[in-house]
Amino acid sequence: MLISRKIRLRPKSLTDAHDDYAWQTDPELARLDAVLPLNMTFPQYLAEYARELRYPSLTKHLFAIETLEGKHIGTCVYFDTNDKDDAELGIMIGEREYWNKGYGTDAVGTLVGYIFRETKFHRIRLKTLETNSRAQECFKKCGFIPFGHLFRNGYNFILMELTRKKWQAQQKESEVAGKNF
Repeated sequence: MLISRKIRLRPKSLTDAHDDYAWQTDPELARLDAVLPLNMTFPQYLAEYARELRYPSLTKHLFAIETLEGKHIGTCVYFDTNDKDDAELGIMIGEREYWNKGYGTDAVGTLVGYIFRETKFHRIRLKTLETNSRAQECFKKCGFIPFGHLFRNGYNFILMELTRKKWQAQQKESEVAGKNF
């Protein structure tokens, strides 16, 4: 378990399935993730969810985001790419009452720190919808910078990255300023 100022990142569990299902079937959240809302019944979803927990991927690392009080508010993930030099990051804060309050920034900063401390990845990258300025601001606060654009399946994305070297420099600056992710 990873604990930060506002959140805890912990391994996913079967108790998360109901929230995850609700978020993945929510049209607004699906639109922000540039996907269609999930189209399966909860029992079908639960069976697949249980299978994924029982047989986890070696290249996809999922975490539940919960408040320090224990409320499950979202999900984040990092997954390996083919060249094993970098990873891709994704996040969703599914509980709207936690939007725009720093929970996403804290979760991204915590996950980035974990990745750079515990893996050999030299770069973390992500893509976010060009229209999702809230997510872009979150990622910029965590040190990500835009490096390109992608058009896929009718959506325009901004590609962003954070290198290990830049993250280490940020950590030194934060230590001087007295704050850390």
